[in-house]
Amino acid sequence: MQTEFDKYLEFPCQFPFKVLGQAHDELVDKVVAVVQEHAPGDYSPTVRPSTKGTYHSVTVQVTVTSKDHIETLYQALGDIELVKYVL
Repeated sequence: MQTEFDKYLEFPCQFPFKVLGQAHDELVDKVVAVVQEHAPGDYSPTVRPSTKGTYHSVTVQVTVTSKDHIETLYQALGDIELVKYVL
Protein backbone atom coordinates (compact mmCIF):
# COMPACT_ATOMS: atom_id res chain seq x y z
CA MET A 1 0.00 0.00 0.00
CA GLN A 2 1.17 3.49 -0.70
CA THR A 3 -0.69 5.41 2.00
CA GLU A 4 0.32 8.71 3.58
CA PHE A 5 -0.73 8.01 7.16
CA ASP A 6 2.75 8.96 8.39
CA LYS A 7 2.26 12.51 7.07
CA TYR A 8 -0.89 13.10 9.12
CA LEU A 9 -0.49 11.04 12.30
CA GLU A 10 1.97 10.99 15.19
CA PHE A 11 2.71 7.46 16.35
CA PRO A 12 1.77 5.74 18.54
CA CYS A 13 -1.87 6.80 18.35
CA GLN A 14 -5.42 5.48 18.53
CA PHE A 15 -6.79 4.59 15.11
CA PRO A 16 -10.38 3.51 14.39
CA PHE A 17 -10.92 0.58 12.05
CA LYS A 18 -14.44 0.10 10.70
CA VAL A 19 -15.06 -3.35 9.30
CA LEU A 20 -18.17 -4.03 7.22
CA GLY A 21 -19.07 -7.67 6.92
CA GLN A 22 -21.82 -10.23 6.67
CA ALA A 23 -24.13 -10.39 9.69
CA HIS A 24 -22.70 -13.53 11.26
CA ASP A 25 -22.15 -14.54 14.88
CA GLU A 26 -18.42 -15.02 14.29
CA LEU A 27 -17.68 -11.67 12.63
CA VAL A 28 -16.86 -9.73 15.81
CA ASP A 29 -14.78 -12.59 17.25
CA LYS A 30 -12.76 -12.88 14.04
CA VAL A 31 -12.16 -9.12 13.86
CA VAL A 32 -10.99 -9.01 17.49
CA ALA A 33 -8.77 -12.10 16.96
CA VAL A 34 -6.99 -10.44 14.02
CA VAL A 35 -6.55 -7.19 15.94
CA GLN A 36 -5.21 -9.13 18.97
CA GLU A 37 -2.70 -10.89 16.72
CA HIS A 38 -1.24 -7.59 15.50
CA ALA A 39 -1.89 -5.31 18.49
CA PRO A 40 -2.57 -7.21 21.73
CA GLY A 41 -4.85 -5.42 24.17
CA ASP A 42 -8.35 -5.14 25.57
CA TYR A 43 -10.91 -4.22 22.93
CA SER A 44 -14.58 -3.33 23.12
CA PRO A 45 -15.77 -3.08 19.53
CA THR A 46 -19.06 -1.43 18.69
CA VAL A 47 -21.41 -3.28 16.36
CA ARG A 48 -24.18 -1.76 14.27
CA PRO A 49 -26.46 -3.78 12.04
CA SER A 50 -27.48 -2.56 8.60
CA THR A 51 -31.07 -1.49 8.01
CA LYS A 52 -32.01 -4.88 6.55
CA GLY A 53 -29.79 -6.79 8.98
CA THR A 54 -27.71 -8.33 6.19
CA TYR A 55 -24.45 -6.68 7.26
CA HIS A 56 -22.79 -5.53 10.46
CA SER A 57 -20.41 -2.64 10.97
CA VAL A 58 -17.74 -3.39 13.58
CA THR A 59 -15.68 -0.44 14.81
CA VAL A 60 -12.62 -0.96 16.97
CA GLN A 61 -10.06 1.54 18.26
CA VAL A 62 -6.50 0.21 18.00
CA THR A 63 -3.24 1.70 19.22
CA VAL A 64 -1.02 1.69 16.13
CA THR A 65 2.71 2.30 16.08
CA SER A 66 3.47 3.10 12.44
CA LYS A 67 2.13 3.49 8.93
CA ASP A 68 3.17 -0.11 8.23
CA HIS A 69 1.23 -1.26 11.29
CA ILE A 70 -1.97 0.38 9.96
CA GLU A 71 -1.46 -1.11 6.50
CA THR A 72 -0.85 -4.57 7.97
CA LEU A 73 -4.06 -4.37 9.98
CA TYR A 74 -6.05 -3.20 6.94
CA GLN A 75 -4.75 -6.16 4.94
CA ALA A 76 -5.30 -8.72 7.71
CA LEU A 77 -8.83 -7.50 8.46
CA GLY A 78 -9.68 -7.51 4.75
CA ASP A 79 -8.54 -11.13 4.51
CA ILE A 80 -11.29 -12.31 6.89
CA GLU A 81 -13.75 -14.33 4.82
CA LEU A 82 -16.88 -12.60 6.20
CA VAL A 83 -15.51 -9.07 5.57
CA LYS A 84 -16.62 -6.99 2.60
CA TYR A 85 -14.82 -3.68 3.34
CA VAL A 86 -12.38 -2.17 5.82
CA LEU A 87 -12.56 1.60 6.27
